[in-house]
Amino acid sequence: MRPPRCVVVCTRGFDSICLKFAAETLKKPEAYISVNYIYSEHLTFNGTFDPALLLHITSLDNINPAANTEYSKAFFAFFKEKLGVPDNRGYITFYDPGRENLGYQSTTFGPIFGKK
Repeated sequence: MRPPRCVVVCTRGFDSICLKFAAETLKKPEAYISVNYIYSEHLTFNGTFDPALLLHITSLDNINPAANTEYSKAFFAFFKEKLGVPDNRGYITFYDPGRENLGYQSTTFGPIFGKK
C-alpha cells in the first residue's frame, strides 16, 4: 500500500504563503519573487513516490555557500511544516545568473541595478 500523497488543494493560497516566506527568507521584495507550485504524481525520489520536492531558486547577489545553507534549512523546515515533506526527500538548486543574464521590464537587471 502506497503512503498518501500530499496535494495542495488551493495552490493559489499556497503560492501566496510560499511567496511571502521566500521574500522574507531571501530578503527580496515580493515584487521580485515568483512561485510556481506544480504537483506531480510521477515525481520519484530515492525510488519511491513518497512526498518529495524539487525547488529551484534563482536569485541575484545573495547566492553563496553560507547563505545557501541557511536558505536550505529554512525552506526544508517550511515544506516539512506546510506539506509534510521531510528534508531527506528533495533537492534545492541555488542559482545566480548575474544581473546581465536575467531579463525584466524589457531589459535586464544590469541596467536596472547597475553593474555589480
